[in-house]
Amino acid sequence: MLISTKGRYALRVLLDLAEHASEGYIPMKDVAARQEISLKYIEKIMPVLTKNRFVEGIHGKGGGYHLTKDPDRCTVWEILQAAEGDLAPVTCLLTDAEPCGRAAECRTLGMWEGFYGMMRDYFSSITLADLMKVETVNNYVI
Repeated sequence: MLISTKGRYALRVLLDLAEHASEGYIPMKDVAARQEISLKYIEKIMPVLTKNRFVEGIHGKGGGYHLTKDPDRCTVWEILQAAEGDLAPVTCLLTDAEPCGRAAECRTLGMWEGFYGMMRDYFSSITLADLMKVETVNNYVI
């Protein structure tokens, strides 16, 4: 299971917007500079975040993006799913997977389901607000 640059950067962009929410609509060039992320890369991420209703934006002078949800209602799980797609660790657990003919006798299915559940529960327990407050989450430096 590997979280790509897209997922990591989506978290950083939303965290930056949350931290600067009082400034209104934030130009992505400002976020790019603060986060040291290419503006072109951010521009590829923003449509996904807009489509999934994490942000809304306006164009032109004074334009930019702002969060549409409170940071305490944006979980890391939701953000990563939006950016990465299905986070299932194996194909048979994908949301739209065909039923596996071996599922009844698969000795590893329960292990994969358990791992997926732990990952989902862990990332669902962390919000942008949590990331704004602390430098560690469950004793892990972030």
